[in-house]
Amino acid sequence: MPGFEFFGDAERKQVEAVLDTGVLMRYGFDGMRQGNYKAIELEKALAKRMQSKHAQLVSSGTAAITIALASAGVGAGDEVIIPTFTFVASFEAVLALGAIPILADVDDTLTLNAEAVERAITNKTKAVMPVHMCGSMADLRALKAICNSHDLILLEDACQAIGGSFEGIPLGAYGDLGAFSFDYVKTITCGEGGAVVTNNATYLKNADHYSDHGHDHIGNDRGAEAHPFLGYNYRISELNAAVGVAQIARLDEFIAIQKKNYSILREALETIPEVVFRTVPEGGVENYSFLSFFLPSEEMAVKTHSALAEASVDACFYWYYNNWHYYKKWEHLTERKSLGKLPQEVLDGLQDFTKTDFSKSDQWVSRNISCLIKLSWTELEVYERAQKMVATIKNLL
Repeated sequence: MPGFEFFGDAERKQVEAVLDTGVLMRYGFDGMRQGNYKAIELEKALAKRMQSKHAQLVSSGTAAITIALASAGVGAGDEVIIPTFTFVASFEAVLALGAIPILADVDDTLTLNAEAVERAITNKTKAVMPVHMCGSMADLRALKAICNSHDLILLEDACQAIGGSFEGIPLGAYGDLGAFSFDYVKTITCGEGGAVVTNNATYLKNADHYSDHGHDHIGNDRGAEAHPFLGYNYRISELNAAVGVAQIARLDEFIAIQKKNYSILREALETIPEVVFRTVPEGGVENYSFLSFFLPSEEMAVKTHSALAEASVDACFYWYYNNWHYYKKWEHLTERKSLGKLPQEVLDGLQDFTKTDFSKSDQWVSRNISCLIKLSWTELEVYERAQKMVATIKNLL
């Protein structure tokens, strides 16, 4: 991770095919395309790889989450349960629809805790959105049972976990809907892009229309298309989709490299008794994009993170004080900072963050370090990195 490390002739060939036609927009201009429909090509490849009936390409992972929620009817005043450890896009997408993000604790999986989700459900809850942070998943079996018993939508945010699986089903395809990101630093990239996958034909139809101003895409005259409901512009371009066409063909190759590099690092760290690895739920397979582990204490994690940087072990992240990924630094959410007025339903429904207790999340995230797994490392570089990590951590214990 990320896929841009391996950009080459395959990506260039796909992009040049689009440039040769001069048609950069995914819709219309059929006579000029010379048979090139890269967004459609990528949607078919993605649906096949995800073992899903449908895929809808969009402009970003944030757009994918927004569209997935909208396609399932989530709107003003509805509550969506999300984890305390995620990217800000999770609550941005919910708020964009006038819905209310409800934060719930994570556990040693670094993802949504099922018991915390159960406690957070109210009569306004419409969806549960586990976020498969750093390449691994929540206990989807438990979350699906909760959603089924309460008639809730299970939306997987698999933006960081493409290529992983749960009970043999690709992540993103286990729930009612799945969202992916193909931005520049993801396992496979379009430069910018995202996708919604689902087995529900109604959700797919809604996502198709909603992501393109409500166009129904019936007929061959774009200007004459009907608009059965309101939509917005979340389209992907053909240039971005073209890059994705090349990248998705290489996904299994990328995952294999990540697994190899991950395994070397993990086997080295397993020699340190004080290092404990994140829990992967039974039946789950990571995509090996990050190696996440816990130190005995917050103090030790902070010292270890600093020492690894000093030892030139780059791309290791301490999320506890991270501006973008953990609730402690989300003052724009907790203090309700917005350019325009937030809807009253949202203001009334947001948690009072002066009273919330996320200490159960804190006990895990404060002790966690997640190290990015790069595709471009040589085998020698991986072994040298492993030796540095072990020596650095042992020196602090």
